[in-house]
Amino acid sequence: MYVEMCIMRTSSARKDEKMLAVTEYSVELVKDPFRILPGKRYEFVIELDLDEEDELYSANGIEIKAVYKVDGEQAGVVSYGLYEKSTGRYIDAELEDEEEAALAEFCQAHYAEGED
Repeated sequence: MYVEMCIMRTSSARKDEKMLAVTEYSVELVKDPFRILPGKRYEFVIELDLDEEDELYSANGIEIKAVYKVDGEQAGVVSYGLYEKSTGRYIDAELEDEEEAALAEFCQAHYAEGED
């Protein structure tokens, strides 16, 4: 499924704005049979389509693995990591504040799909 994700990136090489596009994603409810942790957690795997000029670009593809928590009226991204898709190698980088906010919005819009 191809979905536009409203995240703007500024390339350090060209200093212009870039749009990250979600080319595919999955979401699953993380089971907690002993109810050790309050609320529900959802694991997202979000594949990105990046421009070659983007500092995060890799020919192997890039994906975000995120954990999103919903506890009553409170919800948000608990953690995320960037990975090369084909190798699974962790990329030691962080999203910018606006990108993190957009990631949270994306997860908010799609976490219910993990209930199916």
